[in-house]
Amino acid sequence: MRIIVIVGIVLSALFAVYKWRYKLLNMILAVSVLRKLGVMLTMNMPTIKEKLFSNLFKNPLNGVDSQKN
Repeated sequence: MRIIVIVGIVLSALFAVYKWRYKLLNMILAVSVLRKLGVMLTMNMPTIKEKLFSNLFKNPLNGVDSQKN
């Protein structure tokens, strides 16, 4: 019986976090220390770092020679 109650509480908590995930994320990112920690953690993940940098530093002309008019 106790297992059913624990599972119910965990599922309810997960549902609440999912429902208000953007509000929770905004509250967490409003704290500068947590925001800096989040950026440091995500920049240590190679796949996220590669995707971010490839989008930031790609050539906007897509192969067109920028010297010609």
